[in-house]
Amino acid sequence: MNGASREALSAARESLDALTDNTSVDATKLADELAAVTVLLDREVSLRRVLTDPAQQGEAKAELAQRLLTGQVGGETLDLVSGMVRSRWSRSRDLVDAAEELANIADLTAAQKAGSLDGVEDELFRFGRIVSSSTELRSALTDKTATATAKGELLRSLLGGKATRTTERLVVRLVTQPRGRSLEAGLESLSKLAAARRDRMVAVVTSAVPLTDAQKQRLGAVLAKLYGRAMHLNLDVDPAVLGGISVRVGDEVIDGTVSERLDEAKRRLAG
Repeated sequence: MNGASREALSAARESLDALTDNTSVDATKLADELAAVTVLLDREVSLRRVLTDPAQQGEAKAELAQRLLTGQVGGETLDLVSGMVRSRWSRSRDLVDAAEELANIADLTAAQKAGSLDGVEDELFRFGRIVSSSTELRSALTDKTATATAKGELLRSLLGGKATRTTERLVVRLVTQPRGRSLEAGLESLSKLAAARRDRMVAVVTSAVPLTDAQKQRLGAVLAKLYGRAMHLNLDVDPAVLGGISVRVGDEVIDGTVSERLDEAKRRLAG
């Protein structure tokens, strides 16, 4: 998002944080209702265009949203959505993306309150690795001929009792409501949102053998100093790297593996 949409999303996030700071607010219920609003706005193109029309007064758009949603969602969700449609959006699609993001943040907030956010971060990463290594599973989860119900049942059979409830909810929602994204892109987006809840960046660390706790702590401290923010490490083991480690933070890769040094030596010899 850019311009007006970025500002509108930022304001909506602040409103969500203010709501969920209140211990009486059920963040999981809020997530469900925001997800339902996302489905509605994604399906009803004409509605979201009206709700993001810059020629319409913000209060008039809020009143329309309230008429449509009153009795369907709780007061907290109604207030959030009303505030969102009062804002200006660069594209009507951005409103849908924002509603979806708020739903995911609400679920992650519930996990944070329950003390399970670290587990959710790790589970999302591990699930992404499982999907990338299994063509059969990825095909089943992205099959356009399969129903959302069938995909949801498959995921619950895979994750039920093996992952936190929040991870299961996030992944099921992503797979059953992909909205044109790839599964990998959606999982990466969820991982970034989870890290942002703790104001941390995500570093994907690949090593030939598992790192010790001491090594993880030292690497985390070095990366935090380098990037100026706390760093969450997603750890992957790949014997093909031979030795050393590779670290990816966003689009930046710090490669200190033996295989990379060998490849570099070959390139120099070939040149």
